[in-house]
Amino acid sequence: MREFLDEFLSDPAVVDWPGWIWRPILQGIVLRKRPSRVAEQYESIWSPAGSPLRAETDMIVAQVRVRSAGRFGVSAAYRYGEPSLDRVMRRLAHECAGPVLVSPLFPQRTEATTGTAFRRAHEAADGAGIADRLVDRLMQPDDPGYVRAMAAQWHHALRDAGRGVEHLVVSFHGIPLRYDRREGGTYTRDCEVTTRAFLAAIDWPRERTTLAYQSKFGPEPWLKPATAEVLDELPRRGIRSIAVITPGFLTEGLETIEEIGIRGRESFLAAGGEHFVRVGSVASDPAYLDAVAALAAD
Repeated sequence: MREFLDEFLSDPAVVDWPGWIWRPILQGIVLRKRPSRVAEQYESIWSPAGSPLRAETDMIVAQVRVRSAGRFGVSAAYRYGEPSLDRVMRRLAHECAGPVLVSPLFPQRTEATTGTAFRRAHEAADGAGIADRLVDRLMQPDDPGYVRAMAAQWHHALRDAGRGVEHLVVSFHGIPLRYDRREGGTYTRDCEVTTRAFLAAIDWPRERTTLAYQSKFGPEPWLKPATAEVLDELPRRGIRSIAVITPGFLTEGLETIEEIGIRGRESFLAAGGEHFVRVGSVASDPAYLDAVAALAAD
């Protein structure tokens, strides 16, 4: 965990403070305390198959490979961790003679996710000698298959819950406010596009919806409203039954299962809420898997 966090938090696209300020804080404070706390959180969501994110990513690869019907190969690589983009690009340089398409699993664009993933993929491809064959491809924030998959997960969640809800919280990963301003509001626009498309697909009113941002890290202002604050505040408005969906997380992981499903649920109920539904990820939904396969259609 320490090694992963060191790589992740050393990426200037994630934390862009000057190195002479950030490195002492990272090495002297963050990496001394945060790894054990994050490890405990991961322990609470670990499954027999290991990390839910890894297991569902492997499943996406397997299912898209089936959909390829031999027309193209499918591999997973990680921006941080293993198998790394360097390792996968070196392998593809030997195994693949045609174009190599790279698609980050983030439909909402920002330098801290899609930007750093594309940039690192190009660096890795250049090191492997295949930069001229690399093709960038990104799923749109209102891709029809992606939206249908979210709608299907919504209906599954409500059916399994056995009752309806009064309010919907659409929670995306947050970023520092100045990042979004610097990027011209691209990320918040994409989050709005996804939210509008999803609400239309499930025929749900906007006035009974809150778009919020989770997973704040560090002292500076992040996008508002914060999901944690929304979950505390809704019961005070008399809203006792809610559903939370996390469209920016295409697989399950710490941010969905633990942050929302465990801590978020506890917070909402402690504030006076009575019924909490977490809508699951789209990773296993056929409509989403078809949409991923379609990225390579041409």
